[in-house]
Amino acid sequence: MIDALDHIVLVCPEIEAGVAIYSSLLGCEPSWRARADGAATALLSVQNTALELMAPYGAGPVADRLREIIAERGPGLTSLAFRTGDIAGTHHKLARRGLMPDDITDGESTNLGDSSVRRWKRFRCSDEAMAGIKTFILQPESALKIAKPASGAVQSLDHIVINTPNPDRALGLYGAKLGLDLRLDRTAEQWKTRFLFFTTGGLTFEVIHRLGEAHDPDGPDSIWGLTWAVDDLAATHARLSETGLDISDIRTGRKPGSSVFTVRNGTLGVPTLFISHSPR
Repeated sequence: MIDALDHIVLVCPEIEAGVAIYSSLLGCEPSWRARADGAATALLSVQNTALELMAPYGAGPVADRLREIIAERGPGLTSLAFRTGDIAGTHHKLARRGLMPDDITDGESTNLGDSSVRRWKRFRCSDEAMAGIKTFILQPESALKIAKPASGAVQSLDHIVINTPNPDRALGLYGAKLGLDLRLDRTAEQWKTRFLFFTTGGLTFEVIHRLGEAHDPDGPDSIWGLTWAVDDLAATHARLSETGLDISDIRTGRKPGSSVFTVRNGTLGVPTLFISHSPR
């Protein structure tokens, strides 16, 4: 079944600007860059996943669609790509669980830097079955090489936040159907939120439902924000302060033993938090 979150897709207006923003933000350079079929892409890899920047390139249906998305909604997180070691078995199981996957297809990408080639097999689950979030299942032929992060650079993705109008639907979708490990289901009245925490591949899916707000229970889920883990929060805070970003002071996090700060702008519309955890 699903082993990890392979990558998250962030659609942006122009690839070079996106790379400059996120290379500075994460403290690393792209591990892979490509251009094909109307899209320019760049992968910024951390220890447990990757962020794929995607921007329109040239002409054609894909480029046109990306420009439409940006015009309608602005830049932002659009898709999840989970990784599996058994694409056929996962396809069969998710079809039986009602996620209506399309056919398995082959994919290929050539790195602009050294002309190396990556190949994979993948399929897409029905958007309707996935509560509106574009969701792909991927089996790569080989893993990307990831350099050891420098101190103060992002080590990993701590958690991704999903907004849902229907937490009971989310329990069935992310737990029973996708098979992620449910670690917590808790209502925090002080924050007027119900939290569902699922884990896979060393990161957490924090699915949140805001209490006291009007919700359409049949409405879509949405990818909301990202929290990046670092080993030296003070060094990261100092590094990003020098770039001119509007960032908060370091404060105590909600999780015991954690410290956090918020990046208030310059993230292409993605609510962004940085976190470090004290050794236990």
